[in-house]
Amino acid sequence: MQIKNSLLLLTALTAGSAVARMHGHERRHAHQDKRGVGDLVYATIDGKLVSWINEWSGQATPVAAAVEAAVTSVMAEPTAIAALLAAPSSSSSASSSSSSSSSSSSSSSSSSSDSSSWTSIPSNGQYSTTGFGGSTTSSSSGIEYAGNVGNPWGSNIIEVAEAAASQYQYVLRIVGSSTDEWTFTLWNKIGPDGKMDGWYGHSALTLTLAAGEVKYVAFAANSQGGWGAAKGSTLPTDQDGGYSCTWGEFDFGNTSNDGWSGWDVSAIQAQAASQEVQGMRICEATSSSSSCSYITSSASAVVNAYTYALREVDGLGGNSNAEAVRLEVHIDYN
Repeated sequence: MQIKNSLLLLTALTAGSAVARMHGHERRHAHQDKRGVGDLVYATIDGKLVSWINEWSGQATPVAAAVEAAVTSVMAEPTAIAALLAAPSSSSSASSSSSSSSSSSSSSSSSSSDSSSWTSIPSNGQYSTTGFGGSTTSSSSGIEYAGNVGNPWGSNIIEVAEAAASQYQYVLRIVGSSTDEWTFTLWNKIGPDGKMDGWYGHSALTLTLAAGEVKYVAFAANSQGGWGAAKGSTLPTDQDGGYSCTWGEFDFGNTSNDGWSGWDVSAIQAQAASQEVQGMRICEATSSSSSCSYITSSASAVVNAYTYALREVDGLGGNSNAEAVRLEVHIDYN
C-alpha cells in the first residue's frame, strides 16, 4: 500500500502549457500516515469506482489472496470484495503474487519463483555500484524534490544480468508479454535539463522485450521516476509529448524520507489522453504480504493503483523501508 506526502509523482503538461506540473500523485511514498484498519480503500471494478473499509492490518492472510484473485477475474461484485476483506482468516497465508501470475493469457508465465536467486542480498551487506555513473546532489523539497538522476543523466538506471541482479540494492525483474514484442522505457522524474519533465521523450534506459523474455534493471539509491511499456518499438505520447501509456512509478531509498521506497501503477496519463491503457502489475517479490499494484488491459480491473478518477486519492501502491527492494513487473498484464 502507499502512503501520503510522496516526493515522487509524475504527470503531464496542462494543455498548451510549457511548464510541467504534477497530476495529483505528489502525496505518495512518504511513510507517515499509513493506511490502517478502518480507512477507506478505493478500487475500480469493471469501470466503476467502488470503496470499502480496510480490515487488513498488514499481516498476510488468505483473505488478501482471495480478494486479489476475485478482482483479477473481474467477475466479483464490489459487495463481495468488501465481504472478503471483513472475513476472518482460517488457514495459512498465501501469496497473491503466485495466485494470479499464471492465470493471465496475455502476461508471461514466468514468475518470481523461476529465478529466486535474484531476490537474495549480498551476505556482506555491500551492494554493487558497478555500471552506475556518478551520483548527483539532492535539491529542492516536496513535489520538486530532485534526488539522484545520475551523472551523466540517466546513469542511475542500468540493465544488469540475472546472475548479477542480487548484488544490487534496488532491482526490477521485468516479465515480457507472452505474445508480442514490447518496448520498456525508464526515466527520472527530473529531466536532463533539471526541470520536472523527465517523461517528455527522455530515456534513461530503453529495453526491447521479446515475447516471454525476462530482463533485470538496477537503480542507484535515492532515484525517483517512472517507466512505461507498450507493444511495438515506441511509447505512445500525448499532444504535449509526454508518455501516455500505463506507467510504473518508483521512489527508491529516498534520503529525504528516511530511506523509504515506494511504487505504483498508474493509468492517469493514458486516460487523460484518451489513449489505450496497457496492463501492468508490480509486486514486491520479497514481501510475505505480496504488496502488489496492478491494472489490467483497458483498465477492466484496477487494484491498489491509479486511474484518472483516482488521481486525487492518497495511499495507493506499495512501499517499503527495507534496505533492499526487489520488484517484479509484469507487462501486458490481464
